Amino acid sequence: MLLSKKQPSVATRWIEKLWFLLQFFWFPPTKTSPLRYPTTTTVSAVNAATYVVHQTSKTTAPIKSSSTCKGRVSVYVYDLPKEFNFGLLDDCSHLNVYTNMCPHVANHGLGQPLDNMDQFGSNGGSDHPWFSTHQFIAEMIFHARVENHPCRTWDPSEANLFYVPFYGGLHVSSKFGEQNHTIRDALAIRLVDYLENQPTWRNHYGKDHFIALGRTSWDFMRSDNGPDFGANCLLNLPSVKNMSVLTVERNPWHGSNQHGIPYPSYFHPSTSDQMLTWQRMVRESNRPHLFSFIGAPRKGVDKAAIRNEMIKQCMESTRCNLLKCDHGNPKCYEPKEILTVMRESQFCLQAPGDSFTRRSTFDSILSGCIPVFFSRHTAYTQYGWFLPEKGSEYSVYMDEKGDESKRIEEELLKIPKEEVERMRATVIDMIPRLTYAHPNASSVDLGFEDVVDVALQALARDVRNQIQDDPSIASSR
Repeated sequence: MLLSKKQPSVATRWIEKLWFLLQFFWFPPTKTSPLRYPTTTTVSAVNAATYVVHQTSKTTAPIKSSSTCKGRVSVYVYDLPKEFNFGLLDDCSHLNVYTNMCPHVANHGLGQPLDNMDQFGSNGGSDHPWFSTHQFIAEMIFHARVENHPCRTWDPSEANLFYVPFYGGLHVSSKFGEQNHTIRDALAIRLVDYLENQPTWRNHYGKDHFIALGRTSWDFMRSDNGPDFGANCLLNLPSVKNMSVLTVERNPWHGSNQHGIPYPSYFHPSTSDQMLTWQRMVRESNRPHLFSFIGAPRKGVDKAAIRNEMIKQCMESTRCNLLKCDHGNPKCYEPKEILTVMRESQFCLQAPGDSFTRRSTFDSILSGCIPVFFSRHTAYTQYGWFLPEKGSEYSVYMDEKGDESKRIEEELLKIPKEEVERMRATVIDMIPRLTYAHPNASSVDLGFEDVVDVALQALARDVRNQIQDDPSIASSR
């Protein structure tokens, strides 16, 4: 049952508004002005203490990265009416029926800086890379990264990708309790109306357009045949089906235009040194536990069965580290506690969550812990742009309905030590492309391709192939 929203008093509303304005304008988003970063290796030009993104004049374009762009990626960012993104943040305390999102939308969606992260390679300085990032906030971080990306163009005639920065995840979660479908769907329908009136849309019927959503596809694909848990109709709209949709969980059966992107974890480096330091630390981590599980029991026959089995086996094993997240265990909300458990484990069990995927998969990889999957839809059918094609190179698979999942410890002990070391090395090498870099990072200082770099390159290839293969587009030229 969804939680009901209490109506705040007038005084409370003013306090929340003042708090939000301080957060939002102290860490302002950018909209129409191009952004440029220094071409030297220093980060002193970026005010990292407040994470303000410095703007330049509108006539100045960013220096394009030869490794990422090379004429293959040129992305135009729509300057949408505020109601589709930044305007939603005005009521940040009601963006989620369960959680006050005001602390989480700060710092372009990175959330609040994490303290006491010395053992995680943070010197506590102004370029601090660790944040308490909400798991459903990828759309904001993606937006901030693209706005400052070296492949961004302000000339739509030069673009081969058109990014629609709609904060659809934040909007849909604010309407989970809305029973009226017309009200629930209204903003999505207005977005489509807006796009269909743009000349850039009509060029390729939206085939070169994309959105990034911080929630699972199920939240935007309401079905008349199933239970109504608060989803809207966004991904069911014909025009949106023409677009590419980036989402933290795609529909494996009815999501041909959907592409999985990683959930954001807590690490948002702005330099290659920060990334290399962290990779070295996880490579050298002492891992006394064979495996670990972090999570709570679930209701429902299928979810409860595999979770209860994992918790049972972990409690019975001397080689398992269990962080049980029932009864509001505060450790389960502390990134430091979560990452410590994973850094001390060789394998991390990844049971499906409320849906197939979970943020914990990416926390596991960030920690150098080899993920163990029990459903192919937790990763293998989701993140093809980001993960090795062969799942056995970086993970272990045990069918949740098979015999192997009934003897997890025994199966993991069968894996030769050399194979475990090889898999862990692959996992650690994967960390950069599964990380959302800090939005203030310059391409010169970053030195690696992050989630946004990988996604834009893959999108450009995919869109180019779609347009070339679509006879209706070819005949209209």
